[in-house]
Amino acid sequence: MSISQHEQPHYIHRTGWLRASVLGANDGIISVTSLVLGMAASGASNHTLFISCIAGLIAGALSMAAGEYISVKSQSDIEEADLKFEANELEKNPHLELAELTQIYIQRGVNPKLAHEVAVELMDHDALQAHARDEIGINEMTSAKPILAAWSSALSFSLGAFFPLMAILFSSAENLMLIVGLVGACSLGLLGVMSGYFTGTSMLKGCIRVMLWGIAAMLLTSWLGSLFNV
Repeated sequence: MSISQHEQPHYIHRTGWLRASVLGANDGIISVTSLVLGMAASGASNHTLFISCIAGLIAGALSMAAGEYISVKSQSDIEEADLKFEANELEKNPHLELAELTQIYIQRGVNPKLAHEVAVELMDHDALQAHARDEIGINEMTSAKPILAAWSSALSFSLGAFFPLMAILFSSAENLMLIVGLVGACSLGLLGVMSGYFTGTSMLKGCIRVMLWGIAAMLLTSWLGSLFNV
């Protein structure tokens, strides 16, 4: 008799790279576009804006990578410390750890006898993994991945900053602010749609949310830049 498998798509396994990617792309678009608009409003030339945009892209990508790595590595260090502590407890007090795991399943609604049997089976299979998942809350899908987060953040920041860079190249001095602003707003809308798609949420809401915050930042930076017209 064949056994059919019912597989359902879930989005939680994308957490490791999606959060860093969305944050990086959003920061790349908003920060570099705002930088360009602020400097353009102050009277900077296209050449100066282009060089500043490249500098912003490089500095921002490196900053995002370093910041994301340090942040996620801190989480990873905490997870490793917890796992090391749990491994020592399993070695010194296996019976207490078995009782603890059993109680966790009972609190989740499992019959006490069955909860004990499940705890025994899981600990025989992989005791540390069972306690990491059900006691501490660490699992393979959501565990910290510093290198992946750093690369995702840096790459997505660079891609986000690429939009205002291209807008400068194909804009004249007269319409630069308009073109860069429109490209920034549209790229933010595209990011919001993609974010909604990959997270399985409303693409329209994601688009509006990202665009509103980004446009507000661009307008504020442009206004501040106009105060220093050189």
